[in-house]
Amino acid sequence: MTDCGRVQQPDRLASRKLGGLMQLPGRILEPVERLSEILFGLIMALTITGAISVATADRIQIRTMLIAALGCNVAWGIIDAGMYLMARLGERGRNAVTARAVRETADRENAHRLITDELPPLFASIFEPAHLDLIRERINKLSPSEMSSRLTGRDWLGALGVFILVVLSTFPVVIPFIFIEDARLALRTSNAIAVISLFLCGFLFGSYAGFRPWASGLVMVAVGAAQVSIAIALGG
Repeated sequence: MTDCGRVQQPDRLASRKLGGLMQLPGRILEPVERLSEILFGLIMALTITGAISVATADRIQIRTMLIAALGCNVAWGIIDAGMYLMARLGERGRNAVTARAVRETADRENAHRLITDELPPLFASIFEPAHLDLIRERINKLSPSEMSSRLTGRDWLGALGVFILVVLSTFPVVIPFIFIEDARLALRTSNAIAVISLFLCGFLFGSYAGFRPWASGLVMVAVGAAQVSIAIALGG
């Protein structure tokens, strides 16, 4: 097998890590990013619905709560989308700085160090000099446009996805208050939906990360409930 054949797969891993410069993944938002935004929206909505007093709630209070929950998540969806864009901009800028440093250095060992510093420790430990030489060669062939640190259309789509996920995650929690007249029953239904949603997020996270899905789901329910309780207690 040729050197090129041996380095093909590790080179692809490095290309994904240096995604802003070499090869972006097919998906716009990673699974953990999607789950994180859904969890954030759920917890924000639960903070508001959990603070309602069922004993004294009337339709006006519930309507005010619904508007507050939706408005809060719209606002935080915009903020989260902005933070996502900032993170992508920082990542692309860092990638461009690293690529320029690799191109400018004449020392082979220093170029290898610059590349491995940008890789996860596990991958960096298994890359051989031949792999790193091929990555360095590809970086040297990048065009100026590929080394740009500007935001791309994919980044803006990712920010839109973040906003939509945060806002949509509000609805499962507040929908019972729209269709159920009895405030006590609506709150219990809302809480049940929230618990199921938290469990599903934890289950999917565990499946993705290699943990026990059922255990991860139960832990996510406990952590989410604790966070909501703290936020309500502190007036959040």
